[in-house]
Amino acid sequence: MFVTTAGRTDEIHTERAKSIATQFSLPFYKRNKRSLTRMHQDYGMDCLVVGKNKLELHTISGGSPFFFHPNIAMVRIKRMMNGEDDPYITAARIEKGSSILDCTLGLGSDAIIASYVSGACGEIRAIEENSIISFIVKEGLLQWESGIELMDAAMKRIQIETGNHHEVLKKLPDNSFDVVYFDPMFEERIEESEGINGLAQFASYNDLQLETIEQAKRVANNRVVLKDHFRSKRFEKLGFTTIKRKTSLFHYGYIQL
Repeated sequence: MFVTTAGRTDEIHTERAKSIATQFSLPFYKRNKRSLTRMHQDYGMDCLVVGKNKLELHTISGGSPFFFHPNIAMVRIKRMMNGEDDPYITAARIEKGSSILDCTLGLGSDAIIASYVSGACGEIRAIEENSIISFIVKEGLLQWESGIELMDAAMKRIQIETGNHHEVLKKLPDNSFDVVYFDPMFEERIEESEGINGLAQFASYNDLQLETIEQAKRVANNRVVLKDHFRSKRFEKLGFTTIKRKTSLFHYGYIQL
């Protein structure tokens, strides 16, 4: 991977791009009016583009770029503000003051919802294995302005840790979080899920192991929760009680502790 700037940039963002390249030990190449397609051809690598308002990760294959946006989190929060229940919050039994370990950060939508509900007295820690994804989402959570004050505050409270969730779990004390949550990449893609297209190219597809769930059960004080495709065998394989939703393409499962 290399780092460059947007097509139109300035000295401030050029220096920021150089700083990010140094931080991740990546090469920085000046744009010099070249298209990203041309730069992919010139260097044969994926590319992180540092723009004035966002960071974008582009693959050499030309798929959808990855960048941070609240995805469906804003819609879900507006629904809760109107008195509707959120299925994740219900499955995980998250309430004000809850502590949640989100083992699969991705775009951070569920972490945002959990942080919004748990409030300032809660704790949300999210793990992301890909260091560049982790960086992009962390920056986005700090900078995004949704127009909803409580949502913006919720995004800024999320603590992000880069690493493998199994290794992180092994180092945590017993009963250190109320909820441990997993939302792995589905074994069967949901085509309607446009928000995940950019992430899918960079996400980890390692399957959940029983040993990881055992660690999660040790760390969780209340529930371990899994989100997965409605046809997934993981729920039964890993010992989750499934909450089936007739009109949804994905279900939640939980292990009560």
